[in-house]
Amino acid sequence: MTEWQWRSFAELSNYDVYEVMAQRQHVFVLEQECLWNDFDGLDLDAHHLLGWRVIDGKRQLAGYLRCLAPGAKYDEMSLGRVLTAKAARGTGIGRELIARGIEHAERQYPGHRIKIGAQQYLESFYASFGFVTISAPYDEDGIQHIDMLR
Repeated sequence: MTEWQWRSFAELSNYDVYEVMAQRQHVFVLEQECLWNDFDGLDLDAHHLLGWRVIDGKRQLAGYLRCLAPGAKYDEMSLGRVLTAKAARGTGIGRELIARGIEHAERQYPGHRIKIGAQQYLESFYASFGFVTISAPYDEDGIQHIDMLR
C-alpha cells in the first residue's frame, strides 16, 4: 500500500526534503553514476508527488516526481526527477506514479501538453501513457535520453 502526497515545496517538511534529496542522490548519482547539479532552482515552484511505503519495517520514500508549470523548463508543463526507490521496484509503483503525475498535471494546467526528457530505454514505458518521441536520442550525463510529448 502506498501513501501518496502532493506538496508544494513550502509544504514539504524538513524530513520530506531530506528523503527526496537522499533518494534523488541515491538513484541518479550513485546508481546511475551521473555527476550533475540536482539543485537546478526548479524545486521551489514545483509540485512534488511523494509515494511512501513501509519497507523493511520503516516508512520510506518509494516513489517521487516533480511537476513543473508551463514555461518553467519547457514551453509545455513537465514531469521530471521521476524515480522509484530500489526496494520498491517491480511492484507497479512506477506506473501508478506516472499515472498520478499525468492526472495532477492535467488538472493543474488544463489545455497544456506535457513534455518529458526520458531515458531512452524507458521509451515504451512512457509511450504506454500516450507520450510520443519528438527528438533523436541525445546524451545527458552519460545516459541516452529522448524528448517525449503527450
